[in-house]
Amino acid sequence: MQEQVSDHLLGSLVDGRYLVRSRLAGGGMSIVYLATDKRLDRDVALKVLHPHLANDQNFLDRLQREARAAASLSHPHVVGVLDQGQDGHIAYIVMEYIKGHTLRDVLNEKTALPPRLAFALIDPVIEGLAAAHAAGLIHRDVKPENVLIAEDGRIKVGDFGLARAVTATTSTGALIGTVAYLAPELVLGKAADARSDIYSAGIMLYEMLTGEQPYAGDVPIQVAYQHVNAAVPPPSLAVPGLATDVDELVQWCTAKDPDGRPVDGAALLSELRHIRTTLSDAQLDINPPAAKTLAAGSEGRKDEAGATAIVAPFPAEPTQPLERIGRPTEVISGQRNPTTVLPPSGYSPGATTLQGRLPQDRTTPAGPPASKRDIKRMARQEEKDRSRAAATPSRSLREGNPRRRAVIWTIVVIVLAILATAAGWFFGMGPGSPGTIPDTKNKTVAEAQQLLRTAGFQSDPKDVFDDEVTAGFAVGTEPASGQVVRKFQPVSLFVSKGPQLFPLAGMTGLTLDQASNALGTAGMTLGKVTAQYDDSVPSGLVISQSPVQDTPVRHGTPVGFVVSKGPQPLPVPDVRGMTQQAAVKAISDTGLTAKIAPDPVNDKKVPAGAVVSQTPANGTLARGEAVTLTLSKGPKLVHVPNFIGKQADAARKALESLGFDVKINNILGGFFGTVRDQNPVESDAPEGSQVTLTVV
Repeated sequence: MQEQVSDHLLGSLVDGRYLVRSRLAGGGMSIVYLATDKRLDRDVALKVLHPHLANDQNFLDRLQREARAAASLSHPHVVGVLDQGQDGHIAYIVMEYIKGHTLRDVLNEKTALPPRLAFALIDPVIEGLAAAHAAGLIHRDVKPENVLIAEDGRIKVGDFGLARAVTATTSTGALIGTVAYLAPELVLGKAADARSDIYSAGIMLYEMLTGEQPYAGDVPIQVAYQHVNAAVPPPSLAVPGLATDVDELVQWCTAKDPDGRPVDGAALLSELRHIRTTLSDAQLDINPPAAKTLAAGSEGRKDEAGATAIVAPFPAEPTQPLERIGRPTEVISGQRNPTTVLPPSGYSPGATTLQGRLPQDRTTPAGPPASKRDIKRMARQEEKDRSRAAATPSRSLREGNPRRRAVIWTIVVIVLAILATAAGWFFGMGPGSPGTIPDTKNKTVAEAQQLLRTAGFQSDPKDVFDDEVTAGFAVGTEPASGQVVRKFQPVSLFVSKGPQLFPLAGMTGLTLDQASNALGTAGMTLGKVTAQYDDSVPSGLVISQSPVQDTPVRHGTPVGFVVSKGPQPLPVPDVRGMTQQAAVKAISDTGLTAKIAPDPVNDKKVPAGAVVSQTPANGTLARGEAVTLTLSKGPKLVHVPNFIGKQADAARKALESLGFDVKINNILGGFFGTVRDQNPVESDAPEGSQVTLTVV
């Protein structure tokens, strides 16, 4: 079915706007195409949903709300959602196109990464999650396939909101996501929050450091079961030499109880960057051993396109501990060692959903042969057991006597009583007693620390960026205010460094669309846009910006632009009939240039040296453009024939045909109509001048 959709869409125009050019990837929910936005002439990623989702109107309504919320998030490390719609039976989402590869491609190529590289790759991911969490958005499907790395090195998190929309269309209590990175509370059918994303990021960091995911299984339900019942091992077990801080960071993120994790992406980002600055170069650049091959059932490796698996939640009630569920064993060197953990009875190898609750007392039948990973783990366990057995004496050197044993037991009882009393004091009134974290937000550091000391807590100040709290004042604590914790537990006091500032890029010379896209990439917003004429900047390009280039500003700062309307049009003055000097001055005063035509012309009405005509005669020109002036040579000279003795009417017609103005002076009434005298006569006179005829 997917291939038919692909064949059908390639080369087509979706919604009259998006020209589908090639297929990029396919998954369990959608197919992603490279398309061209014909309206804005730019490449975009077009995610077309599979028909079973596109035909569900309730899902489409939910998707529209989620896409609108995701589109409101503008951050340099989050893939922008540009559009969402439906064209017939095609439901689609339009996203920013990132040309490059995914974090999954990096892991497939390099397997395990040194801590320095792993931190550098995951830092922008956590920063993007922090921005989303601050905006009230939760990703729900954090995995390497959704971390996009552009060719220029930019790192962005994609697919915000889609997992939540799809979850709403599954059966009651079901969830959707990639099982390898799924938080335990989601497996149990509980609500997701920012800490669910933190868990997925912790699993991803474990995989980046070790080259393998912490849980493997032949079917997705096995992996999901381990998320709920097993603890993520410290990555130093797979990569000896990793710093303790790195182990603690991974296990903090992957705590089973969400309350034991960082509260959101901002809290994790602060700790991640703190660890990066405290580790030595040798600790950051430790070379991990070759990564182990993932088990065949691992979700993370087999879904390069971001496919998901639907898993019904485990029961929320306590289930049988992992160690008590029947597991196959294998005899190695005379000892019985556990191998691969299998799901409870009732699952078939191809099953992806669990019906009902887990059984309390059921033994799992023998499973498939142990994988290489299990064999190595069993070998390590065997070596530990052998060492423990060698250190334990099999027989006491002497039996002792009853009196000595009574004295020993008396001492033991006294010591235990003292310990019990000390423990009672410790946990009842001492450092182990519970206390409530006070609210320290917007307090000075001294005031906040005093509040914490009064409540019985010792605080460790840590500097963080914050857009709301003034620099030098407390942002909050970890654990958060209002939580009840033991007083010996460390409390981190976050102190604001003020908003994190970023140098503003220069955008002069760009089109308004290009400048707006650059603002979105930098995490800024578009401010006031004004237009003005400019003789040197073409129309539509940015002349100036406010704030100016390289000004340190916080994310979300509005940036205003002045956009050129091109050269200002100037009206062409009418200078016909003016002298050359006056005409040139009038044109120059307007901002135009006067150009004199090389050949003057005769004109019987315009005196010599004056302007006969101009090109153009009216309209507008840009500043500096030329107006061509044609000058007059005055009227041309015409020979005046002699009409004395001829009839006046004939003389008049002949003279008027030559361009003269004829005046008749009649003597004695001009009875005979004969020209008696003429002035001028037999000479050259200007065209249009007057010739006087005296008629008798």
